[in-house]
Amino acid sequence: MKTRLTGHSLIAMLIILGSHSLLLAADWPQWRGPYRDGIWREGGIVKRFWTEQLPFRWRATISNGYSGPTAAEGYVYVTDRITTPSQAERVHCFDAMTGVKIWSHVYECEYEQIDHRNGPRAAVTVNDGRAYSLGAMGHLFCFDATSGRILWTRDLRREYKIRMPEWGIAASPVIEDKLVIVPVGGQNACLVAFNRITGEEVWRALDDRAGYAAPIVIEQAGRRVVVCWTGERVVGVDVLTGTLHWQHAFPPARMIHNIATPVFENNHIFVSGFFDGSLLLRIHPDEMAVQKVWQRRGSSEKDTDSLHCCISTPILQGDHIYGIDAYGELRCLDIHTGDRIWESRSVVPPARWATAHMVRHEEQVWMFNERGDLIISRLSPEGYEEVSRAKLIEPTEGQLNQRGGVCWTHPAFAYRHIYARNDKELICVDLSVEQEK
Repeated sequence: MKTRLTGHSLIAMLIILGSHSLLLAADWPQWRGPYRDGIWREGGIVKRFWTEQLPFRWRATISNGYSGPTAAEGYVYVTDRITTPSQAERVHCFDAMTGVKIWSHVYECEYEQIDHRNGPRAAVTVNDGRAYSLGAMGHLFCFDATSGRILWTRDLRREYKIRMPEWGIAASPVIEDKLVIVPVGGQNACLVAFNRITGEEVWRALDDRAGYAAPIVIEQAGRRVVVCWTGERVVGVDVLTGTLHWQHAFPPARMIHNIATPVFENNHIFVSGFFDGSLLLRIHPDEMAVQKVWQRRGSSEKDTDSLHCCISTPILQGDHIYGIDAYGELRCLDIHTGDRIWESRSVVPPARWATAHMVRHEEQVWMFNERGDLIISRLSPEGYEEVSRAKLIEPTEGQLNQRGGVCWTHPAFAYRHIYARNDKELICVDLSVEQEK
């Protein structure tokens, strides 16, 4: 294993370091943003696009992967996979404003017993000057986020006898207090918490098979609770001890296909899968308990009921749920019943697993669809309103060798810019109001 530092010159590094003081308040340091809730909280962002093809601020060559970029303290992180001269996964760090590569780490990683071998799935999680990466075969690293120096590492597949999911390890680690909590899928170790400084195991919990959905952390009855959608059920686990507080069964009828992240808002947790439909739970605010509000599933992946999400994580907003169904239909549901209020096929061309990632920004919802389009919209019970659409990046065929390729990775929104990737490059586009002048 080897880390390569690739800063080009003292002058370039001074420029890079000087730019960081302007950036620290607007990080996107983990999967789905600072609070893992898919909300972009920066001001000074354009309300509509000024061109049909968004111009790059910079672009950097990378290779194949499903993992979305993250951004922290003026740096952008992303992982990928190469197959020559040997199979390896890589972790990269770029300067957020210039695209200069700061460091890369390469480690040999032969993909075994997994399908869709395009590359790592999990986004890098950055916290307190450390970057945590999780590879598709279970290689967990903690790096110094600035230099790329390895602080500690664990081989989860070997240590925990992972029952490898069909598409590999996919869920991004979450940081809470002094812990980094990882969905492992090992024997009696579906979830494992490590000391984020030393890498030592603190607790392990559950004997469930692993799913693909990233865990979230919520506040319940005065405690911090990890919510995880495993391959068998939705669970609430104590952050500090791994103790199981509550559970609700949600076993797969056909195969584990739980990719979309659980969504929590107004004491409700919503999960939705491609084959198994949707489940809404009400979280008891004063005790460790949940109650099923409703659960709905259609007769097939084409004849869906309520909402059958594939890759896209839905939005809970007031009395309504918005999400992308199995073949790309944008739907609005009544949160109390799961009844469909409206459907739109305008966001992404209909296809099996058609995807659009949704991020809320003020009164608008930004969508990045699998055709590489960036869309500004408004969603309400009255319908879908498209405000503006522009091309961001071209689809590539590594992630899916169908329909001319796809863009399935979630972008990062940071520093009034967007960072997106395909299987060839990582790109940066300025979305500040100054850019459209």
